[in-house]
Amino acid sequence: MRSRYFVCAGRELHLTEWGAANEEVVVAWHGLARTGRDMDPIAARLAARWRVLCPDTIGRGFSQWSPDPAAEYCLAFYERQAASLLDQLGIGRCHWLGTSMGGAVGLRAAAGSLRGRIRRLVLNDIGPELAAPALERIRRYVGSPPAFATMTELEAYFRAVYKPYGWLGDDQWRRLAETSARRLPDGRVTPHYDPALVQQFVHHPDDYTQWAAWDSLDLPVLCLRGAESDLLLPATAEAMRQRGPRAVVATIAGCGHAPALNTPEQIALVERFFSGD
Repeated sequence: MRSRYFVCAGRELHLTEWGAANEEVVVAWHGLARTGRDMDPIAARLAARWRVLCPDTIGRGFSQWSPDPAAEYCLAFYERQAASLLDQLGIGRCHWLGTSMGGAVGLRAAAGSLRGRIRRLVLNDIGPELAAPALERIRRYVGSPPAFATMTELEAYFRAVYKPYGWLGDDQWRRLAETSARRLPDGRVTPHYDPALVQQFVHHPDDYTQWAAWDSLDLPVLCLRGAESDLLLPATAEAMRQRGPRAVVATIAGCGHAPALNTPEQIALVERFFSGD
């Protein structure tokens, strides 16, 4: 793994890169209030065959925070940055793996500026329509991130709020906490993102309604749905099977929103799909 920085659409974007010597590329994009390091477990496995790019979205991790959050914390700007990143790296075509918001960016890009360049799309517990109560739940906790005196307390918070991710070992929970923490001026620790990213839901309320984009897609799509997900409802997943690109939907037992992509079974689903099996 190596760490790299690029200026995309005028803002600095950080990413971690795995398997740089491989020719075929996978873009692995994280969820709303997370960082690219969430993709470490699956990227480490995929790197045996693919070059895996794991960006931190603007306002998250080590990427620049937006000076214009109302305009730039939205799917359209994330799509612009994704296209710029691929262009700068000279990548013509790639696969896309996106968890939650990262999947929404991939869906939008596959129907828009990266049409024909995304070969296969994996959506991790995300679709073209999201359940309103779950969106409100996410908006509430993302907009007011807590702060703690110790990393142990922050890890306990992550274990509670991300319990729907499913099984993570103790070492994995510790890594999740350490790769998504920042220290405040008063010495406390808090999640590593800009709280202003919640403005997406105020200024771009329809960002996650993407049925028109979905129906326009013409590429293989795999949707991983957490069996207990409150964000991607069964009826929506079934509609994704029936219309547009007619996704293959795999239900992941023991998970809600969203599977952590850290178990051999989950990783194998993605590997087989990207391999065309």
